Amino acid sequence: MEGKQQQHQPPAGRAVMGAASDERRSEDGKDGAGCETLGRPLGPTPSQSRFQVDLVAEGAGRPAEELRKASREDGAAGKGSEEAKGRFRVNFVDPSAGDESPGEPGGGSSEGGNVSFQNGGDTVMSEGSLHSGGHHHYYYDTHTNTYYLRTFGHNTMDAVPRIDYYRHTAADLGEKLIRPSLAELHDELDKEPFEDGYANGDEGTPAGEATASYTPDSKGVVKFGWIKGVLVRCMLNIWGVMLFIRLSWIVGQAGIGLSVVVIGMATVVTTITGLSTSAIATNGFVRGGGAYYLISRSLGPEFGGAIGLIFAFANAVAVAMYVVGFAETVVELLKENGALMIDEMNDIRIIGAITVVILLGISVAGMEWESKAQIVLLVILILAIGDFVIGTFIPLDSKKPKGFFGYKAEIFMENFGPDFRHEETFFSVFAIFFPAATGILAGANISGDLADPQSAIPKGTLLAILITTLVYVGIAVSVGSCVVRDATGNVNDTIVTELTNCTAAACKLNYDFSSCQPVCQYGLMNNFQVMSMVSGFAPLISAGIFSATLSSALASLVSAPKIFQALCKDNIYPGFQMFARGYGKNNEPLRGYLLTFLIALGFILIAELNVIAPIISNFFLASYALINFSVFHASLAKSPGWRPAFKYYNMWISLLGAILCCIVMFVINWWAALLTYVIVLGLYIYVTYKKPDVNWGSSTQALTYLNALQHSIRLSGVEDHVKNFRPQCLIMTGAPSARPALLHLVHAFTKNVGLMICGHVHMGPRRQAMKELSTDLAKYQRWLIKNKMKAFYAPVHAEDLRDGGQYLMQAAGLGRMRPNTLVVGFKKNWRQSDMRDVETYINLFHDAFDIQYGVVVIRLKEGLDISHLQGQEELLSSQEKSPCTKDVIVKVDYSKKAETDTSVAFAPSFSERTTTSRKEEDEDGKTPTQPLLKKDSKSQPSPLNLTDQRLLDASTQFQKKQGKSNIDVWWLFDDGGLTLLIPYLLTTKKKWKDCRIRVFIGGKINRIDHDRRAMATLLSKFRIDFSDIMVLGDINTKPKKENIAAFEEMIEPFRLHEDDKEQEVADKMKEDEPWRITDNELELYKTKTYRQIRLNELLQEHSSTANIIVMSLPVARKGAVSSALYMAWLEALSKDLPPILLVRGNHQSVLTFYS
Repeated sequence: MEGKQQQHQPPAGRAVMGAASDERRSEDGKDGAGCETLGRPLGPTPSQSRFQVDLVAEGAGRPAEELRKASREDGAAGKGSEEAKGRFRVNFVDPSAGDESPGEPGGGSSEGGNVSFQNGGDTVMSEGSLHSGGHHHYYYDTHTNTYYLRTFGHNTMDAVPRIDYYRHTAADLGEKLIRPSLAELHDELDKEPFEDGYANGDEGTPAGEATASYTPDSKGVVKFGWIKGVLVRCMLNIWGVMLFIRLSWIVGQAGIGLSVVVIGMATVVTTITGLSTSAIATNGFVRGGGAYYLISRSLGPEFGGAIGLIFAFANAVAVAMYVVGFAETVVELLKENGALMIDEMNDIRIIGAITVVILLGISVAGMEWESKAQIVLLVILILAIGDFVIGTFIPLDSKKPKGFFGYKAEIFMENFGPDFRHEETFFSVFAIFFPAATGILAGANISGDLADPQSAIPKGTLLAILITTLVYVGIAVSVGSCVVRDATGNVNDTIVTELTNCTAAACKLNYDFSSCQPVCQYGLMNNFQVMSMVSGFAPLISAGIFSATLSSALASLVSAPKIFQALCKDNIYPGFQMFARGYGKNNEPLRGYLLTFLIALGFILIAELNVIAPIISNFFLASYALINFSVFHASLAKSPGWRPAFKYYNMWISLLGAILCCIVMFVINWWAALLTYVIVLGLYIYVTYKKPDVNWGSSTQALTYLNALQHSIRLSGVEDHVKNFRPQCLIMTGAPSARPALLHLVHAFTKNVGLMICGHVHMGPRRQAMKELSTDLAKYQRWLIKNKMKAFYAPVHAEDLRDGGQYLMQAAGLGRMRPNTLVVGFKKNWRQSDMRDVETYINLFHDAFDIQYGVVVIRLKEGLDISHLQGQEELLSSQEKSPCTKDVIVKVDYSKKAETDTSVAFAPSFSERTTTSRKEEDEDGKTPTQPLLKKDSKSQPSPLNLTDQRLLDASTQFQKKQGKSNIDVWWLFDDGGLTLLIPYLLTTKKKWKDCRIRVFIGGKINRIDHDRRAMATLLSKFRIDFSDIMVLGDINTKPKKENIAAFEEMIEPFRLHEDDKEQEVADKMKEDEPWRITDNELELYKTKTYRQIRLNELLQEHSSTANIIVMSLPVARKGAVSSALYMAWLEALSKDLPPILLVRGNHQSVLTFYS
């Protein structure tokens, strides 16, 4: 089967969708060929036809040639090469025609019902689609004819479920296919498929490129199964030097009973970790990087990045530890034979250095060689263990003086209980043994080199833990049953006469070893080479020691670079990017090998590993703890994406495992544990601070969502209270980046206090607006986060601004987290605008008051809208970023009037706004931010005029520290206290904390002192600091004549002058243009008009030097005051002043003096 598949692979640029609608075998068991005998027609009927869809990559030359050739051979009307991005080509394959082409081996049998599973079942392809040479093909292009994809015999474009639709772009196991988008299925027929070059929301991956971008080359890639890849590695890594050198000593100290407990405790920790590893490894496709990959994809880059670095380092140092263990054994042998080269320490360095060079050579030669070396080492290790077991059954008289008597009940009984000496305790013995149980991640660490990591990691890891534990327990029990704790090694210590005072097991076996106690030379307690002594053939145990050390060293030497490479590929630590590069078919991290070699060599030359060993153990344990915690965390987050295929795990057991790992860290070495915690915490803080631009769908994200959801629901059950009132602002910003001053000022009093939602009303054609909605949502939310704005972006599509504003005011927010204040920019150019827009603008205020919102109008002398300047800068930055042609989407103004642009909000100069080109973001989502104009840029389109420069400077004024200046609060009317609360909240922020609040109130000339004292009392009860209170007794004085004249001149174009017209004409005009000011209205509200003009004079007099003015917003009665007159009031009140906030609360108390 595999041979056949290799003979006829589809061309690289195509994605074959054959299996999607394969015919099943007919009920009577006959396949497609057999059906001919039933008299079925030879041509393809709708229910019979198989189809293939070939995604044609842009400019794919070779596939097109092959297709033309194929179509000529088949005699079908073939299409040539289509270069449309992401189009489908549909091939109908006639299942009734047999594979009888002479050029294809194995032809003649129909393969109508056979489905082959490539790559272990990950890529499902029908053989018919692979062996298409002999079938009849019919080519259709869905771009021009969308109804020829037959699914279940129906005319539809809908695709059936298929694994290739769910792959990542560069999947290892096959090519990504792109299913028809919802727009293709749902939009009108004139809609071009993928008209923006993107499919399915995958920005930056046009449909054609998606399939052509990565073609896996399966030839020469070495992939391991679960035995060779996981079981062998884990067993070799777990069975270390401890097995041969230290296990007998542990039995001597702790006794057989407690030794089994020690082994059992270590196994509990490793088994729980093994179960957790299995759960994570089976929750989706696992790539290279082992423990780092598992932890980072579960808990996010912060924990993953911290553990990845220390785990890779621990593996690199472990190489040195194992090699020094090997070198020490060799030097012991040299010493016994009197063949030392220099002295012990230097010999260890020399032998260690030579060994690590040889191991590096094996590793660099490739994974296949390394794997073969591991198998050889495992065989030697198993022979050594067998040699020991055989030796226990053949006790020789020559070995009895050294304490070995064979299996004796007396020895078993004596050695069963503990006999701790030299200040050893149960926990110190456990600390010495535990490193022998580590190594369970050896298989997971090369996850990228496994054929099927999801099944291999659980099977191999858990079986390795079981086998190694049984061997450890078996050897502990057998050595404890055969060898006494102390022996002299002296043949003459046999007992000739019966001794009454000797109760040791050796006495019962006619040996008296009491002469050498407390320090004997032989026995479990004293001789580390007990296993050599017991074994049938001692040199084989030495070979076993060599095998155990070298295999562990080799496994660590391979693991460290692989983990480090995966870490570097994710670019969590940008400085290490150079180590991400891989070489050869297997993507071998040669630079990582070299780095690991240098680290290992450095520690080998130190040759003092007693200090390093506990740190390594703690590094391994920290990663075990986090793997266990990952499973607990993912289960706790209840993410629908957490569905491991491995079911034998429990979140609470995993949490217990994590806690046990942390306890064991302290048991092994308390200072090393503290050091590990500090390092992990430091790296965690670093990665959190750097915020790598990755999104892996971690359980941290899932838990954040769950917490937010639960708290939101809990909050919904809490009644509002005046003490907890917060200004929750809906700001009509349009595109947030267009009005930075508006955004920063509101952010100054809502940050960490209240909600801030940036409303953006899209108008114009619905299809265009809907497309913009989805792209803008992600783009501008990212922009807000990048600019450290604690705000949400809420776009809506509406016919006009008023509808959009109503939608937002009614629907924005969630539960208690809903806006209660509408913030708009002042419409500076209202006199030049279409008055219908002014009507819409003023009606928004009325709507807000109807919905019980407060309203804040913000005016800057220079204006707020800088989008016409931003357009130049964005275009400029897009030219700088991409010299080649990229997808530039031009924002078209569909409406007749420039001011009803798709991102309208209330700010100056949107009638002058040019249609700006805006570059779609790169995949990393980085959008240009401040400074908005690069003044040092070489290709600046045009120098800024003075007005624009002032506007640009004004747009950044609230981002600076405000210094010692005044915030003037003109609290003329009581609106519930919002006019006073906003300035107070401003002064609590770092940039505004030096500003002083001055309060201005209206009053009577003869009661100025009384009014001032009353206000001072009220403010002190509200606990709001103020620097001064001014009572204005001359508010009702008539304004200056020139100011009245200027006002009348301003409103002249908007007056109806009904007294000069006929009644009918005047009524008709008022009906058509309701914003016009009637003479009656002007007379009726003359006092209010004069008050606005007079207040402006007072503001010019008292507050012209203030940093910001907060003033009560005048309210116009709905239906009684025309829009033009209200707009004129706001203009007259706020012109030629520092930044001013016109505030009107909803007349419900937002301040209280009760506790």
